[in-house]
Amino acid sequence: MNESTPLLISFVIPCYNEQETIPIFYKEACMVLEELKQKNINGEFVFIDDGSVDKTLEILDQLSTKDDRVHYLAFSRNFSKEAALLAGLQKSRGNYVVTLDADGQDPVSMIPGMLEPVLSGEFDCAATRRVTRKGEPPIRSFFARIFYKIMGVISNIQVVDGARDFRLMNRVYVDSILSLTESNRFSKGIFPWVGFRTKWFEYENTRRVAGETKWSFWKLFRYSIDGIMAFSAKPLAIASVLGFIFFILSLVLIAVIVVRRVVLGDPVAGWASTVCIILFCSGVQLFTTGILGAYLSKTYTEVKKRPHFLIKIEK
Repeated sequence: MNESTPLLISFVIPCYNEQETIPIFYKEACMVLEELKQKNINGEFVFIDDGSVDKTLEILDQLSTKDDRVHYLAFSRNFSKEAALLAGLQKSRGNYVVTLDADGQDPVSMIPGMLEPVLSGEFDCAATRRVTRKGEPPIRSFFARIFYKIMGVISNIQVVDGARDFRLMNRVYVDSILSLTESNRFSKGIFPWVGFRTKWFEYENTRRVAGETKWSFWKLFRYSIDGIMAFSAKPLAIASVLGFIFFILSLVLIAVIVVRRVVLGDPVAGWASTVCIILFCSGVQLFTTGILGAYLSKTYTEVKKRPHFLIKIEK
């Protein structure tokens, strides 16, 4: 590429009810782009309004009117952050792409430093992880750590503890992600699955600059379950192992009952214990059936091949 030809970096920002944070983010991001401009790198913003019900769309429209670097997509309803990330990556045109949130928890000031190892060609991606969880509810932090440990044990990919969706990628990396067309998307798993050379940047947790988080404990729990199922079939194996164990256990108990009745002449008694055993075994059966049903529902979603999102406005 000619040295005089400027490179382009795209900022992909999913938004859901972020009317308070977008102006703050935009101001900080523009300062970073001015710094990058000195290195012959231009920038563009790709905002994705994920069905916001506040003034997010109105603010994005105002920004795009006064700044031709600002582009946005508005979904017809809330489709999830995963869909918004996918839409933003598809619309991005940059040689390099940054995915980050507008809430201030992804420090925009880190971008120039993240760009250096990718720009040099030594790495394909610069990823970030939080080394602390200060400010988070203790119960949320506890289950987050448990999730990463489970993923490390049962999946075939390495999901780094504290990893964020705040990443800077070259175009080859981005195109590899876009080549995965699955409906049940889990970006924290997709990023390491595609491979390539990744340099990690660590930083301490920062609070939102304004507004409230949209991620409740229940939403995070469901998201973690989706992630486990998207990148591991071991829960199915666990269900099979449990079934085999209880089959062997039932044979042993049958033998014990026969011996007590025929050899010792001891009638089998104990309705309470029988009911407890039945309830326990039934619970295990329902649990394993639930695992099978969850995987079946994911397959059903994939087979329907519905679009990941529907765009109401594109500008």
